[in-house]
Amino acid sequence: MAFQWGNTTEIIFSCWPGPRSWAFVFWLSLLVEWISHARLVRPGISNVAAGLMRTAMYTVRIVAAYMVMLAVMSFDVSALIAAVAGHAAGFLLFGSWGFRKKLHGMDYQDPSDSPPLNS
Repeated sequence: MAFQWGNTTEIIFSCWPGPRSWAFVFWLSLLVEWISHARLVRPGISNVAAGLMRTAMYTVRIVAAYMVMLAVMSFDVSALIAAVAGHAAGFLLFGSWGFRKKLHGMDYQDPSDSPPLNS
């Protein structure tokens, strides 16, 4: 297998060759990063509701991450570039400390609801 560049590569779905395939891969990558760093469960919510919300977020994140992986495994250079750009933009917006409000005593702790993907 070798990487190729073109607009006829089948990415994820058979009906999906075309010049706009990279946009979907970019937004999926951005979604993965947003969910990875999101803080949607608020204090005071019941443990069951919090557990269900975290499970739903984790499930959506894993599905999106696997779809990005499948797109990159199409060996299309534009899909690879879109995935890397989406993850980088998502980390810049949601994961870097440059755009985040400072939390009291939590300068370098990750306050996200989702566990890391590599655990």
